[in-house]
Amino acid sequence: MMKKESRVVYQAAKEVDLSAGSSQTYLRANVKAPRVAGFLVKVFAWFLESRIFGTLLLYILKRDNLIHKLISNAEMEEAPVYVPIHPFEDEEEQDVKHVGADLSPPELVQQATECLPQSLEKSQKTFNGLNSSFRSWTILDYSRAYTSGDVTPRTVYEEEQDVKHVGADLSPPELVQQATECLPQSLEKSQKTFNGLNSSFRSWTISDYSRAYTSGDVTPRTVAERLISAIRESYTPSFQMSFFINYDAEDILKQATESTLRYEQGVPISALDGVPIAIKDEIDCLPYPTTGGTKWLHKLRPCTDDACCVKCLRLCGAIIVGKTNMHELGAGTSGINPHYGATRNPYDRSKIAGGSSSGSAAVVASGLCPVALGVDGGGSVRMPASLCGVVGFKPTFGRVPHSGVLPLNWTVGMVGILAGTIEDAFIVYAAISARLPPHQPTVSPKLYFPLLNPTKPISGIKLAKYGEWFNDCSDDIRECCSNALDRLHKQYGWKTVEVTVPEIEVMRLAHYTTIGSECTTSLSNSLENLDYKELGWDVRVALAVYGSFSSKEYIKAQRIRNRQMQFHMNIFAHADVIVSPTTGVTAYSIFDDALQTGELDYINGAALVRYSIAGNFLGLPAVSVPVGYDRAGLPIGLQLIGKPWSEATLIHIALALQELYVSEYRKPEVYYDVLNQQK
Repeated sequence: MMKKESRVVYQAAKEVDLSAGSSQTYLRANVKAPRVAGFLVKVFAWFLESRIFGTLLLYILKRDNLIHKLISNAEMEEAPVYVPIHPFEDEEEQDVKHVGADLSPPELVQQATECLPQSLEKSQKTFNGLNSSFRSWTILDYSRAYTSGDVTPRTVYEEEQDVKHVGADLSPPELVQQATECLPQSLEKSQKTFNGLNSSFRSWTISDYSRAYTSGDVTPRTVAERLISAIRESYTPSFQMSFFINYDAEDILKQATESTLRYEQGVPISALDGVPIAIKDEIDCLPYPTTGGTKWLHKLRPCTDDACCVKCLRLCGAIIVGKTNMHELGAGTSGINPHYGATRNPYDRSKIAGGSSSGSAAVVASGLCPVALGVDGGGSVRMPASLCGVVGFKPTFGRVPHSGVLPLNWTVGMVGILAGTIEDAFIVYAAISARLPPHQPTVSPKLYFPLLNPTKPISGIKLAKYGEWFNDCSDDIRECCSNALDRLHKQYGWKTVEVTVPEIEVMRLAHYTTIGSECTTSLSNSLENLDYKELGWDVRVALAVYGSFSSKEYIKAQRIRNRQMQFHMNIFAHADVIVSPTTGVTAYSIFDDALQTGELDYINGAALVRYSIAGNFLGLPAVSVPVGYDRAGLPIGLQLIGKPWSEATLIHIALALQELYVSEYRKPEVYYDVLNQQK
């Protein structure tokens, strides 16, 4: 008789102690699977796909990795929550600006630029070279602001810290303008760096591109030509970076020529006009097919229109430069794609870039684009951002329209942004948060932009830290991220609140059950008639595991989602953000045996996603900020997880963190200076 399987009976979520002294045990990832690649991956896939051996193997895998104990057979009282939509509560945030919901993307960009730590008047004078000195707000400024209705005395004293309310009706360019006006870096400082007066490494920003175009130092057409040349060089045998799945030089030049003409006529659309932006090949973007990293999906699902987020960028004048490489179907963390090549890390070409938004992270790190779009279903934006030394930002679930994105993971995947700086991530966030008909959200909370000021960051911030979880990483990462917290305490006087986040490993398994079930369900009709020879071997293994989850297991996972949403919201009652490393390991080596088949490395994979899951499974906003390097010179990121809809505060905190490290950033091994023609 078969031995009865073990199970867990979970204590009611409302009764679980979340304090630092909680009796809750931290369960480390219990991954039991060796790394395999090459011929061994093929053998494993064949066995999993066989009816007899496959059933037995899947049972053993799920049992040994505690899915049966912690998910399938678990008992709990909480009801399932199928979609992580959070109610909007107009909580007070420091220094924010409310932005109208009806603004266009260019208008939103304009609103963003007004969030700079200087008045719009001063910004314009500085931009024209008429004024570079500091100017604080005067009595006249207050009077003018009150008279115009931009702000009220009540708002000055009682609203959230350093935020700007942005109208929900703004267009993408208007939102970008709003965002750029919130930026903290003075134009004088940028110009000095652009002219080579600052020796520390700093990648070019959106403001640098806009300024260079406006001054006539360079044109979008010239930048596009340099960009195309750099992309071609990146594919030569000495580089083999595999940044892109698809790019069209003729289309890039056409967009750049149109942008150049607008600048010559003195009518650029927004700060994003002429700025090169890459798009992950999971997002619809004409004239390219959307492959999802496969060789077949675009044949069954033709791309007929731009995704909403891409439309917003086009309305702002951005140059869409192509579709970036990704892990096939987003079903992995390495970014090794047997069809389009392994995306290599610009800091070390022998290392992975991370997945699944591997190409988007790498093009930003390498200087080809200041910003790229990705999709974050399980850390797929933040994790490669951390490994490649760039910013990775994902908003709250439902904040950015998701139409036009491959439906691979309905309730955990969200459009995210990879950028060289927090400021640039903010500007693009402003643009793509526009609501374009017919892409109206079911939930439409107020949109706030942060009023950024690096010399006077918001005060009284409380950072929640779960010590055992925080420290479950490599020694270099632990030391680096702990130092980052110390610097935040010393520089800004912020406090750390020690907490317990229960059942983190349970949440990882519940998320894996959810994302796997949603992926195979969305592809079920396509997979029925697909020749599996068109799939990578590692993805064949992933799909076999994904397809093994039952409806019972899926519903149990959603009940765990409910528990975790309660845990996290209770923690947020005592803290502004939850802080952790972004990944448990830095970028690891790409081995030749994985190039044609992919690889199964679940131990490293679990370490890479260890800190990412809450952002996806619970729909929370999160950002990864570079905070240093390991002993091999590979980047390390610190992650901040925010309250639902609190993007403005999250950006405030992330900028303050970035300011402590920006002077220490290092130039990658592979870097293209397409704005100033240096490499």
